[in-house]
Amino acid sequence: MGRKIINHDAPHILRPDLAVIANNVRAGATALDIGCADGALMAAMRDQKNIDARGLEINAANVSAAVARGLAVVQGDADSDLAAYPDNSFDFAILSQTLQTTKRPDLVLDHLLRIGNQAFVSFPNFAQWRIRFAHMFRGRMPVTKQLPYRWYDTPNIHHVTIDDFRTFLKERDIKIEGEWFLSGNKLRGGGMANLLAAHAVFLLRR
Repeated sequence: MGRKIINHDAPHILRPDLAVIANNVRAGATALDIGCADGALMAAMRDQKNIDARGLEINAANVSAAVARGLAVVQGDADSDLAAYPDNSFDFAILSQTLQTTKRPDLVLDHLLRIGNQAFVSFPNFAQWRIRFAHMFRGRMPVTKQLPYRWYDTPNIHHVTIDDFRTFLKERDIKIEGEWFLSGNKLRGGGMANLLAAHAVFLLRR
């Protein structure tokens, strides 16, 4: 059985991968949240751990919602705007559920590890058994709770698996300092993660 993620200090419930990040980021650190959506993670880190967080978000409505929370968020695109940030300008760079939507995830990761001393990355695992089942027995692109989009309206343009990502990191000599594998709000062990986990969270360092 997986262990439930419990964030006792959260004033509201975070998405499971965000709860993992909030629970493991160092108190008092600086952070850049890339693709921060409405700023839920930034607000939790600020309120729980006194994190000085900044955000970059492509959707104008999300930017407005984050700013309404009192957060420092600007509108921008991870594919084109990260080059403007100086090296080592944050303790942590965060990319949650955004990697698979970028045009060049390899270049975005390079920037992430350049901007932050450490980087949190989370993504949906496209090798999870429900997805394999949909392909093998239905011959269809999967639509699941974790991946609710259809083939023609999905923002996910790079379908990465946990094993793909680990291989990518090894080839580039990127160090894994932490890894968490999720099925819903439960943590799973790493041995069968590529088959069982719906989402993954990695903490990385160059």
